[in-house]
Amino acid sequence: MNNQTIAYINISGIVIISAILSGAYYFQFVMHEHPCPLCLLQRLCFFGLMFGLFLNLKFGFSPAHYGVSILSALLGAGISYRQILLHICPGPTDFGYGIPVWGMHLYSWALVAFITGILAVAFLMLFPKQFEKADDHQLNPVFDFLSGIAFTLCFLLALTNGIATFFECGVGFCPDDPNSYMIFKGQWW
Repeated sequence: MNNQTIAYINISGIVIISAILSGAYYFQFVMHEHPCPLCLLQRLCFFGLMFGLFLNLKFGFSPAHYGVSILSALLGAGISYRQILLHICPGPTDFGYGIPVWGMHLYSWALVAFITGILAVAFLMLFPKQFEKADDHQLNPVFDFLSGIAFTLCFLLALTNGIATFFECGVGFCPDDPNSYMIFKGQWW
């Protein structure tokens, strides 16, 4: 597999993760399901997974960049698994957190996505030619355009996530079971 194909796979990964985060925003802003603290941590891990892929696109392919992605995905998988365990044996009034999508809650889908991300990044690392040093890691103008779009999309998602988290949690701890934005209720601390 050549470096251009691997670069497009990295861009595709960023776009797919952005779509996952956009779906989470749909549930937050349209379905009015406020994310819990574990959900917010999972979002951060998705951003970490994307960050490793961005490092590859900006500075050239490196095992260390892939390592950032794998470590972020491992942490996210652990957080998702923890949230699944919290709801695995529900009480009479506990049906899980949020509305299920195709029979599974978002945190269960997040675990699937993190495991898929780990496997995909591990697969990409099987091609050692990408790690050979080249004078110029830029591939072509289309690559630059697509990576710019991917970066802009991710930046906007990260920015809106930070703002929404501030509105939900203020400057203190986030509530365990949020049902509104604390900042609008005047509860900053």
